[in-house]
Amino acid sequence: MKILLTLGLLIISAPVLAGQAQNDAEIPRNVWDQPSLEGVWNFSSNVPMQRPRRFGDRQFMTNEEVAELRSRLAAADAASDQAVPQRRGGPGGYNDFWVESAGITDYFRTSHVVYPTNGRIPARVDGVDSIAGGLGDDVRGQRPVRFVVGGISKDGPEDRGLSERCIV
Repeated sequence: MKILLTLGLLIISAPVLAGQAQNDAEIPRNVWDQPSLEGVWNFSSNVPMQRPRRFGDRQFMTNEEVAELRSRLAAADAASDQAVPQRRGGPGGYNDFWVESAGITDYFRTSHVVYPTNGRIPARVDGVDSIAGGLGDDVRGQRPVRFVVGGISKDGPEDRGLSERCIV
């Protein structure tokens, strides 16, 4: 009985397994045989860096808020077109071709910041300003050196700032 069951499963599964599509797509490669990332990459975004306080801890807008935002942006675009004086014989004005906009998707984020959960950039902590270092004399400190410019001494590369060590 077990042999018949196994044989039946093999007969049933053979056409399914044979019918699987193969991935014949060829990924373009650069001269170092790495995946090629050439092309035009658009990083435009209409999402604010910090979340406006009215959204609280919500990461995405509701459908109603997205629709309201779309209509408000369309009205602002139409108003800006009306504000341009109509001059004849001039070299012409700018149009939306020159404005790079990301558009509004159905799942519109309320901010780029996702941590902390309120979507706001945290306030500075006391003592952080001293990390800036400087171009003047070395600043007393301890390893690891977190300065961008400058350092804590000249005893070795570990005592220099990140940009001097080619880490930034």
